[in-house]
Amino acid sequence: MNQPALPSREILVDIYRRMTLIKQNDERFLAVIKAGQIVAPYYSPRGQEAIPSALSVSLTDQDYICTIYRGFHDMLAKGVPVRMLWAEVAGRTTGTCKGKGGPMHITHPQSGVMVTTGIVGSSMPIANGLALAAQIRGEKRVAVAYFGDGASNIGAFHESLNMAAVWKLPVVFVCQNNGYGEHTRYEIATSAARISDRAAGYQIPGITVDGNDPLAMYHVARQAIERARSGEGPTLIEAKTFRFQGHVFGDADSYMLKGEKEAAMARDPVPAYRKWLIEQGHATEASLAKLEEAINAEISAAVEFALSSPVPDISELRRDVFAQEVLS
Repeated sequence: MNQPALPSREILVDIYRRMTLIKQNDERFLAVIKAGQIVAPYYSPRGQEAIPSALSVSLTDQDYICTIYRGFHDMLAKGVPVRMLWAEVAGRTTGTCKGKGGPMHITHPQSGVMVTTGIVGSSMPIANGLALAAQIRGEKRVAVAYFGDGASNIGAFHESLNMAAVWKLPVVFVCQNNGYGEHTRYEIATSAARISDRAAGYQIPGITVDGNDPLAMYHVARQAIERARSGEGPTLIEAKTFRFQGHVFGDADSYMLKGEKEAAMARDPVPAYRKWLIEQGHATEASLAKLEEAINAEISAAVEFALSSPVPDISELRRDVFAQEVLS
C-alpha cells in the first residue's frame, strides 16, 4: 500500500509552529495564574497540540470551527490573536468578547473561530448551522466541530451526525478522545470500542487516528476537509490522545491510573515531532529555536498587553444583552 505523500516543508514547519505556540502558551498561562496575576478557570490542552495544528493547516480564515471550553489549542491553531485571547481570559475590554466571555467563550469570527461553548456537545449542532448556511449560499466553506469523547454520548452528537449525513453538510466532526470525560474513564461510560464506529449508523465515513501523530492527523483531516468542501458530506474523525493535566486547573487527576499520565508525557508529541523534523532535514535546530524564541516574545507581549488593558466599565453589564433597552 502506497504511503501518502508528505506535505511541503512549509506545511510541516507550520504544523510545528502551531503546536509549539499551544505548548508555550499553556506553560505561560499556568505560570501567570499561579503567580496570581490572572484569576480565571483554566483548562489545559497540553498533550493534544497535534490535533488542531495538523488540521488547521488545511483550513482558511473563511472556514469555521466550533470548539468547547477545553479548546484553547483549537483556537490558537485556527489563528485567534494571542493578545486578544489573553485579554479575554484576563477580563479586559481588548479581549475577543470585550472581557465579558472569559476562557469559556472565546469568539473571533475574523479567524473563523465562531463559537467556544461551555455546554457539552453543543459545538456539533452549531457547526451544522454554519455549514447549512454556507451550503445555502453556495460557498465552499467547511465547518469543523471539536468535542471530547464524553460528548459523543450526548443526544446532540447523534442528532447532528444524522442531520449532516441527510443533508450532506460540509462538516468535519473531530472527537478528541483523551480517554476521560471530565473525571470519568472512557470505558466506564461508553459502550463503543471506538467512537468512529458510530459513524456507520449514519452512513458516513468514520476514522480513528493517532491524534499525537501530526502526519497521520494531517492526512486524515485533509481528506475529510476535501470531502466536505466538494459537497460529499461529513466525516467523523476520532483522534486518540491524552491530556497531561487534570480536567481543569487545580484538578489533582487522582482518578487516573497509576503511571498512565507519566507514560503519555514520555511520548509528548511536541518534542517528538520537533526531533523528527530535524532528523528528516525539514528544519534545523537553529531555525526551530528562532521560531520558538519569536513565539515566546509574542506571548510575553500578549501578557503585557492583557494586564495593561482596562477592565470593562460597569455600564457594560447591560450592553449586548438586549437589542433595545427600555428603562422604566
